[in-house]
Amino acid sequence: MKVLLVEDNKELAGSIRSFLEKEGYLCEVSYTSNEAYDKLTAFEYDCILLDITLPDGNGLELLQFIRLEKIDSCVLIISAKNSLDDKITGLEGGADDYLTKPFHLPELHARVRAIFRRKKLQGSNIVTFNEITLNTDTLEALVNNTVLDVTPKEFDLLLYFIVNKNRVLSRQSIAAHLWGDYTDNLSNFDFVYQHVKNLRKKMNAAAGGDYINTVYGLGYKFNTAAS
Repeated sequence: MKVLLVEDNKELAGSIRSFLEKEGYLCEVSYTSNEAYDKLTAFEYDCILLDITLPDGNGLELLQFIRLEKIDSCVLIISAKNSLDDKITGLEGGADDYLTKPFHLPELHARVRAIFRRKKLQGSNIVTFNEITLNTDTLEALVNNTVLDVTPKEFDLLLYFIVNKNRVLSRQSIAAHLWGDYTDNLSNFDFVYQHVKNLRKKMNAAAGGDYINTVYGLGYKFNTAAS
């Protein structure tokens, strides 16, 4: 999962980022509203962890921008403000959950997983498509009940394809989703081709359908009509 943390407290941001990365997440940090606007305009995120009080703006204004721009990310507000008005404003403004500081990092992790399951995975940690089954808790991928020997990146790649099935995904967007926005400055994305190739090979070995199609000049598409 790719997460954007918008938090001006650098010590807290570092702790959250380290914790989430140990849990296998890709976590990027914005310390100001302006940094967050730039990242949200250029990149996609599965979940946004949003502080309300920022040095150059209000997190609720950033939330309004997220919803007006129809950015389809889960949003968890994390704030030291514990007033009922702030909670109501945030939740009615489109946030998926609200967590008051201070909090325990395992609780934050549980909240992130819960809202992602609810919003992206129909409330379950099990994702299925035809003969494919993914367990987002154990990172186990099965095709025709055969466990695939996939790397964490290959698991995330397959999940990304299934969640975005029938959409053309550029090599750049795949790279940014799995490896972060530093890939924006790379001259090529040949490593994406290699990961897609390895995933296809492992799925084919388990007699899985050939769903991942190359869209020449653009990228790839998980084609649900394929067999």
